Amino acid sequence: MSEWFIVNVADSEAWGEPRVGRWVSFEREGDEFPHYGINIHVLEPGQPNGRYHSESAQEDFLILHGECIAIVEGEERRMKQWDFMHCPPGANHILVGAGDGPCAILMTGARGEEHTVHYPVSEPAAKYDASTKADTDSPREAYSDWNPRQFGVVDFPWPLG
Repeated sequence: MSEWFIVNVADSEAWGEPRVGRWVSFEREGDEFPHYGINIHVLEPGQPNGRYHSESAQEDFLILHGECIAIVEGEERRMKQWDFMHCPPGANHILVGAGDGPCAILMTGARGEEHTVHYPVSEPAAKYDASTKADTDSPREAYSDWNPRQFGVVDFPWPLG
């Protein structure tokens, strides 16, 4: 069982990958939160936070800084600081950095033993290299063209701006 803790974002270990930005997850290796995930993800303009997908559990997103484009159920919607987006289970979505600087997003999502993810093909998401080539339920397949060696610990200048 995890012990409680307090940590400052600026003091947290951050990870990154050139295609999908940088993030702080607050979880410690080997001690993941079993009921929900939470992180702050920073995207530069044009960077998606992953592949267009839906999950079997709800997810929520709060824009803390900057702007992004939310692609939800095939529609593009602009989001700015303090905008909030709720995705119920099964809602296809992805976020892409926009504007003229970094976008910081607080991301949360439910988890559980029955948690699943689906990656459908999406023409709007493909414009940002955020779509799979074929529908799949396999994260390994959805990200097969990405180089896992590019993921690593990175600088996370906080607060932004």
